[in-house]
Amino acid sequence: VQLQASGGGLVQAGGSLRLSCGASGNTFNIYAMGWFRQSPGKEREFVAAIHWSTSTIFYADSVKGRFLISRGTASNPVLLSMNSLKPEDTAVYFCAARYSGRGELNSVQSYKFWGQGTLVTVSS
Repeated sequence: VQLQASGGGLVQAGGSLRLSCGASGNTFNIYAMGWFRQSPGKEREFVAAIHWSTSTIFYADSVKGRFLISRGTASNPVLLSMNSLKPEDTAVYFCAARYSGRGELNSVQSYKFWGQGTLVTVSS
């Protein structure tokens, strides 16, 4: 599956953005999809994930209550609605997908397919 994140931009603290993940190719065998982010000088970190068959959702503690991951359309299968944004949310956001059920849903290493990221900048 090929992925492409979009929807990033510049927003003031307290504002909102919605990211979309475009997908093409084999989406039928997806086990889970997730959103991760990476700030300059930091490792890529987990943001949110959704188990495809059960729609069970997981969030990083840092975004819980502010971000919402949801399923979209066939061509944009996963969305990330981000509310009450903070300057520390500034990062490049990546969507990812996996076919395998092995490994934790919040683990970067568990995801095989990655899209190019989209930059989210939150000004104070």
